[in-house]
Amino acid sequence: MLTVTTVNVNGLRAAAKKGFVPWLAETAADVLCLQEVRAETAQLPAEVREPEGWHVVHAPAEAKGRAGVSLYTRREPDAVRVGFGSTEFDASGRYVEADLPGVTVASLYLPSGEVGTERQDEKERFLKEFLPYLTGLRARAAADGREVLVCGDWNIAHQEADLKNWKANQKKSGFLPEERAWLTEVLSGTSGGYVDVVRALHPDTDGPYSWWSYRGRAFDNDAGWRIDYHMATSGLASRATKAFVERAESYDTRWSDHAPVTVAYEG
Repeated sequence: MLTVTTVNVNGLRAAAKKGFVPWLAETAADVLCLQEVRAETAQLPAEVREPEGWHVVHAPAEAKGRAGVSLYTRREPDAVRVGFGSTEFDASGRYVEADLPGVTVASLYLPSGEVGTERQDEKERFLKEFLPYLTGLRARAAADGREVLVCGDWNIAHQEADLKNWKANQKKSGFLPEERAWLTEVLSGTSGGYVDVVRALHPDTDGPYSWWSYRGRAFDNDAGWRIDYHMATSGLASRATKAFVERAESYDTRWSDHAPVTVAYEG
């Protein structure tokens, strides 16, 4: 069994003070993918920088206090790669991948964007570069008899079932038609060829949501977005047995505005 968890920690130093550390001590995950770490490696407290029992790779952003992704694995990876061959984005703390026996696992923090701003332009450039990489990664892995799992905060809700208030968000970044079409390409057999594992296991439900705004009563009303995904090649996706969101019991016990998304895969 391989259990993988992904979570946007919304600043790892802050999360460590709010409950991430005891959560980490109790998790049954074999692999943990973190996004929005927002710290240089040396700035992280030891208990999250290099916790006992884990092999850790941190890929901070060149721009201080932004982005940053990390991978925690119980087993030492055979290889680790930061970035995806992009001149613009490889130093931006957006992507890191590791080779484990039979599978390449990656942590992704896709830009969030904001309509009408440079941030949305940046997001569009990222999407344009990243899809060909995903396609190539799948092809290379298949040639080596390996599977691929790209986990993380993709910052796009794919379908109406993936966010509570979809009607009010049709012109906002994260639910734009062109973004949703891009994600469809990721899931297309002729392009990306990946499977949305959580949706495959929960095909007829709204959510399960993984992000709730800190504003208003979004968390209490479960007015969330499902933007944290496990995107797997078909062989690995077919071995997924259960998927769930580790939603906090109450607003005041959250250590991030996202919740961990966990999937168990048969070995």
